[in-house]
Amino acid sequence: MTNHTLLNEFILRGIPQTEGLEAVLCAIFSFIYFFTLLGNLLILIAIVSSSTLHTSMYFFLGLLSIFDILFPFVTCPKMLLYLRNTGQSQVISYKGCASQLFFYHFLGSAEGCLYSVMSYDRFVAICHPLRYMLIMKPGVCVGLVVVAGLVGCLQATILTSFTFQLSYCGPNQVDYFFCDIPAVLPLACTDSALAQRVGSINVGFLALTLLFSVCVCYTRIGIAILRISSAEGRQKAFSTCSVHLIAILCAYGPVIIICLKSTPNPLLGAMVQILNNVFSPMLNSLIYSLRNKEVKSSLKRVFQNILLTVCE
Repeated sequence: MTNHTLLNEFILRGIPQTEGLEAVLCAIFSFIYFFTLLGNLLILIAIVSSSTLHTSMYFFLGLLSIFDILFPFVTCPKMLLYLRNTGQSQVISYKGCASQLFFYHFLGSAEGCLYSVMSYDRFVAICHPLRYMLIMKPGVCVGLVVVAGLVGCLQATILTSFTFQLSYCGPNQVDYFFCDIPAVLPLACTDSALAQRVGSINVGFLALTLLFSVCVCYTRIGIAILRISSAEGRQKAFSTCSVHLIAILCAYGPVIIICLKSTPNPLLGAMVQILNNVFSPMLNSLIYSLRNKEVKSSLKRVFQNILLTVCE
């Protein structure tokens, strides 16, 4: 990647139209970030510590918790540092800006692929229960995760390359709280039309493709559930998918808003991104820990063992 930039750093100007609210926002986002980390760590502990959860479904859930720990880490620490004080905390190096953009799209794209993989896992479990263990073998699960990682890496590499092959030799103030393509490209000294088109097409195409795959899986799942004769059987089948479906709606809601908005308001765009970056990972941990009986039972045993160890 050829780089002709004369800049060695950018200045992040933070969340638009929130001047004077830094202390309040810092407290709110710190609270959310803490519970995001705590909730997802507890899910990981529950899965690792319980042998009954060593299945493909919980293997994918554990990976989702890892993504939900790493994804906010790309943007939240720098944002919280900026909200605590101004000045040097707003400065991000050129390489740091490129790395932030890369990992943001890598983790976001890989997590989107993981949602599709989890939908396929539920499809096999509901529609082909007798062949589930044969189809979702450990090697297959690992292979699907590797493909998700490769798709995320390819997507992030393309977007980062097209963004940072341009020359940046003038203004260096990014009107946003992290380095994303729409915020960085206006600072380029050369024509950024191609990079803008590539960014919009790639992000939109991948998001719509993954959402379509999820819809196909859950359409087949819905048809299969309706064919179950007993009400108890339908309830059991639906309960295994409802948690994941809620998590998908929370994850894709902000993405759809980002893709569809034609005349973006800076504050609205930032709030949607914060919803995607900060709130969704926390909601995932709450959804899976509060609505999943197996995870709750495992966490209960973990805390009981800790209490017994402390009492002894």
